[in-house]
Amino acid sequence: MKLTTLILLLIMPATLLSNTDSSDKELFVALTSADAETQMMAMVLATQSINQGVQVRVLLCSDAGELAIKESESPTFKPADRSPKQLLNGLIDQGARVEVCGIFLPNREYTENNLMDNIGVASPPEVATHMNRESVKLFTF
Repeated sequence: MKLTTLILLLIMPATLLSNTDSSDKELFVALTSADAETQMMAMVLATQSINQGVQVRVLLCSDAGELAIKESESPTFKPADRSPKQLLNGLIDQGARVEVCGIFLPNREYTENNLMDNIGVASPPEVATHMNRESVKLFTF
């Protein structure tokens, strides 16, 4: 009887973890790369995650911050014939939180008025708090 109880106590936590609802999971994508193909892969994986019920948050820094600018363009990639910017817009439409890093705008000729709709400016203390949550998986490019 004691052995059966011990086995159940050891197995139960693993079972509970494997059945965790994907809505409890969060993906934090920090994208800095200027490379359009790298940007595309980050957006593809973020899109696949949000399609599976995972909450997605995207932080665009350095050259990747250009994706957040209204007037910017990005190339299309096969097989989807879509661009990183189009996938970023799709993420926003599905409820992803998208921000540029706090030092992006002050170090360029842009203002918040240049950002696409529904893209904000990240607060470093708040981002650090978010990144440290146990439910958040970090994904950096």
